Amino acid sequence: MLVTAAAALVAAGLTVTPAPATAAHGSGAHNSGDELTVSDRLADRRTVTIGDRFYEVGAADGSYPATGWHVRGEMGGFWSQPIKLLDGLWFAVDGTWLKAKSFTSGYGYTRMDLGGGVQRTDVVPDGNRAGLVGLHFDGGARQVRLTVDAHSELLKAYPWSGTTPSQDTVNLPDTGSFDGRDLVFQEQPNHYAALVGAQLTPDGHQLGPDFRGPQDPAVICPNTDPAPARCDDGPAGKGTGGQLTYTLDVPKGGRTVWFAVAGSDQGKQPAQAALAAALRDPSGQFARKQAQRREVSDRTHVDLPGDPLLAQSVEWSKQNLADTVQESRDLHLFASDQGTQSPPLAGTLAQARWIGAGWPDYPWIFGTDGEYTAFAAVAAGDFEAIEDHLRTLRDVSDIVNAKSGKVVHEVTPDGQVYYGTNDDPGNTDETVKFPSAVALVWRWTGDDSFRDSMYDFSVRAMKYAVGLDADGDGWPEGSGNVERAGMGAEKLDVAVYTIRGLADVAQLAASKGDTATADWANAQAASREKKFEDTFWYGGDAHGYADSLSDPGNVKLYQRYWIGLTPMEADLPGGPLASVAHADDTLAQHERACYNGDFGLFHTGTGPTSDAKGNPGPSCDSVVSSAPSDRETFSLGSAVAAVAEGNYGRLAQQHAYTTDNARIQLDPDVWELPGAMPEIAPSPDFGSNLSHDFLSRSSVLQAWGTYGVLWPVVAQQLGVAPDLGRGQLAVVPQIPPGQQRVAGSGIRLGGGDIDVTATRSGATLTTQVRRTGVRGTLTLGAVLPAGASVRSVSLDGHQIAYQRVTTTRGTEVRVPAGTGGGQHTLTVRLG
Repeated sequence: MLVTAAAALVAAGLTVTPAPATAAHGSGAHNSGDELTVSDRLADRRTVTIGDRFYEVGAADGSYPATGWHVRGEMGGFWSQPIKLLDGLWFAVDGTWLKAKSFTSGYGYTRMDLGGGVQRTDVVPDGNRAGLVGLHFDGGARQVRLTVDAHSELLKAYPWSGTTPSQDTVNLPDTGSFDGRDLVFQEQPNHYAALVGAQLTPDGHQLGPDFRGPQDPAVICPNTDPAPARCDDGPAGKGTGGQLTYTLDVPKGGRTVWFAVAGSDQGKQPAQAALAAALRDPSGQFARKQAQRREVSDRTHVDLPGDPLLAQSVEWSKQNLADTVQESRDLHLFASDQGTQSPPLAGTLAQARWIGAGWPDYPWIFGTDGEYTAFAAVAAGDFEAIEDHLRTLRDVSDIVNAKSGKVVHEVTPDGQVYYGTNDDPGNTDETVKFPSAVALVWRWTGDDSFRDSMYDFSVRAMKYAVGLDADGDGWPEGSGNVERAGMGAEKLDVAVYTIRGLADVAQLAASKGDTATADWANAQAASREKKFEDTFWYGGDAHGYADSLSDPGNVKLYQRYWIGLTPMEADLPGGPLASVAHADDTLAQHERACYNGDFGLFHTGTGPTSDAKGNPGPSCDSVVSSAPSDRETFSLGSAVAAVAEGNYGRLAQQHAYTTDNARIQLDPDVWELPGAMPEIAPSPDFGSNLSHDFLSRSSVLQAWGTYGVLWPVVAQQLGVAPDLGRGQLAVVPQIPPGQQRVAGSGIRLGGGDIDVTATRSGATLTTQVRRTGVRGTLTLGAVLPAGASVRSVSLDGHQIAYQRVTTTRGTEVRVPAGTGGGQHTLTVRLG
């Protein structure tokens, strides 16, 4: 059954206000603007409902299978960072357990049609360690017996199943009780507590080891594979259960009952306060959550008549980013040396806010993930979220790494630093990407106070990285994004991002009047940029860059990794690093079948190899690599490819990659969770998430893939290029081939916003910009079609002198448009 927004929810306070229906997709799926509904394979689909202090992971049929691998089978259920609270929450009406007939993703909430006139809406208000579940019973007057089962699992985000110690030995048994209204679960002496209750007082209750609704008796996952196709609890589980029963009179107009789950790692009293706050005006909290998400939708609202799928992906990508903001408090920081040690604390951090990497197995703090996601965040106007993320990375890194400048890699919300300390190799790429993320935010916000708070750490980061150069050749050693054995010590992406990081630090330093640092960083960047092409271009029929250099002698290794596109993807202050000739050569090579599947770029392309696995795909070059192919398609890889194509004006080719990421988010034949960008797309060496059991899937929601949607549209097609820290703003759109119009409104810049509309009608290009509250000198422009000549250029109806500027995107026409607000129109007539 195709489900639209449920009008019946309105009377009960479960108000849902979708946009008009736009399209129906495939069997069992429906799109109604700000809602996406699916009704097939519900038991196989993971779902997430997220707030900044609480989240829930279950299945789309209303069940809670054992999920995830970091703590095997325990990454699902209900969580409040840094602890898990419950395995699940189940409902029965008149003795029959409810099972969803359809599932709907909405902006900030999820909904299930449970049949029999019952609908369930899950929402997590921000700012509280609690989540809400609303059950709406449609009218006719009736009386129902409602049963609620809850099963606890109080445990911390760390340790994991494979660490020393492991969760198998650290997790303690839970106890359950009833306080006259609510179920109360506790784990002592850790002061962990979880509560389940409603606005109503129950008729009765029971306590015991089970109470998992229709998932009793529970199937326990084994410690190692093979595992059953579906199990109900992880091997480390030591939770307990409880049941509440209610008698409900449902009037003719229907009735809604709200339930809440709340928790704390500080004892029962804070959990009780969180529960009480959640059940105080729950329908109002739901309405406020919807209003918040409408504000998210109103920012960076795009109109792409020639690419409606990409426009829809922009809308859902903004919601994905809003979902990923997390907060934890009272972090006790220590470095576990990849899960092998429990040393004394390095220090504490009172509060951390960040953009979570992925659900359910990576909802915590990462360096490189956030640095890629920063580009999507500023394009979406999520300035506060990315600023908080960078502050958290700085604070944790300075405490754990004693202010060395090294950026940590991975931090759980309790303060465990898995990797990226001074004593381990870490990932050099995230240290050199950090200053670029700071400079990016500064350019989009013009916030000098943020720049100033990050400046010292950014300089220390680059000086630390430049010092990681044992052979003195200018290329820092250490891991990059590809953490695979057999690579040389000096990685391509580290080299690329080092040059960009130095150039960005130079701009930050110059803006502060720190001439010495600016001169140092400029010289360091220039010396590396000058020799980059000769050092890393592999050439021949590889048509690409070496993935790494092996010492001694800087021997070039070509292994077909996705990082081969980073010289085109990384946009320095003066433009991308790769020469146009090399960029066109390697971008075209990566578009071939040896690098691409049905949904985008492979992690590692196919071709001749000395690896015992052999070559499973076509060969596009004759280089014999020591690395095996890996035909997994990560949403990040396709994002990097899309951005790389756009940096060189190849928007027809870019379209393939933006469509790939949009489809895995929005195509009912592909998605797992409607509207959510996953970590890995369906691909030959992975299959799909739906082809894996719940213990071995990739993330159902991964933040960094949105980089490949928001940035290509806002920064490349609409051409929005702010440099507000230096008082400048350029808007130079490029309309994709075959399209006549691209537009965006409410694009947040500094303390204001701009609207951009670019059109092509016959031989006329028009760029129209309206800005409100955005200071700085405006430059308007347009990227000319290849080979086009210019007959005339006018600004606001008056012919004007113009610049013709050759860039990697093509030939651009640019004109100054002053410093005032209001609206300006640039008209370019082609000869």
